[in-house]
Amino acid sequence: MCVGPGFARALRAGDVRDVSRKREVLIEAGRAERHYWHDLWRYRELFYFLAWRDILVRYKQTAIGIAWTLLRPLLTLVAFTLVFGKLAGLAASGPPYALVVFCGLLPWLFFANAFTEAANSLMDNTSLITKVYFPRMIIPASAVIVSLVELALSGLILIGLLAVYRHLPGWQLLLLPMFVAIAFAAAVGTGLWLAALNVKYRDFRYVIPFVVQIGLYVSPVGFSSSLVPEKWRLLFSLNPMVGVIDGFRWSVLGARYEPYWPGFAASVAVVLALVAAGVYYFRSMEKSFADVI
Repeated sequence: MCVGPGFARALRAGDVRDVSRKREVLIEAGRAERHYWHDLWRYRELFYFLAWRDILVRYKQTAIGIAWTLLRPLLTLVAFTLVFGKLAGLAASGPPYALVVFCGLLPWLFFANAFTEAANSLMDNTSLITKVYFPRMIIPASAVIVSLVELALSGLILIGLLAVYRHLPGWQLLLLPMFVAIAFAAAVGTGLWLAALNVKYRDFRYVIPFVVQIGLYVSPVGFSSSLVPEKWRLLFSLNPMVGVIDGFRWSVLGARYEPYWPGFAASVAVVLALVAAGVYYFRSMEKSFADVI
């Protein structure tokens, strides 16, 4: 806000109504850069609005509505149980194989959905980006929140499976939010990278489904990480979702699925690097979004 001469004269004269009419707004070059992180907080209501809008749009005019959020992981669970448990013979003694698979499937579906939505979010909001100013990072971040809501809804199936198989989680369940937070950070970091690249190089929209498909098979969703040879486990854990999935299973199923802690530390380090690099690259490209989108 800039104080102009009219404002000063009105202030000295004590005319409040004149003051309100004489206020001037200063458009200053570089202000958005200096106050970017403060603006993220100032525009928090836009963050809530975009997340709520995406939730409504996703389920509006659908035949089964929000039930699709439950149906998708349930059908995927059946397919994994039949293919990997029955045909491939990966089912082992201990907790039921359906529980083992679903504890890996839940965090993976959350990451895959959040990553995909965040990567495509800028292209889905082209008109908003080209018309008004706001911190563009709000858009991919709000897309990840939508997937977090779906994760919470899908958790109802996990509760049902625990009841059916009469499995009671131990104290490790208290650490479950930590592993969800790591998955959230991984989705935000990779989503920021791909969102910025997707604006500049439109063919990345074809790369994203391929990355998700490959990631499903190189992550321990249908099998336990303990099946990986010891000499390869640290390298295998450079996949950031390995530590998340192992931690998720350990939280729900107990000590039998305790994570490989050096590998878990490697996964967390990769997630932190992804977030830092994603934020840096996104910020470096953000100025040009409105011009090239």
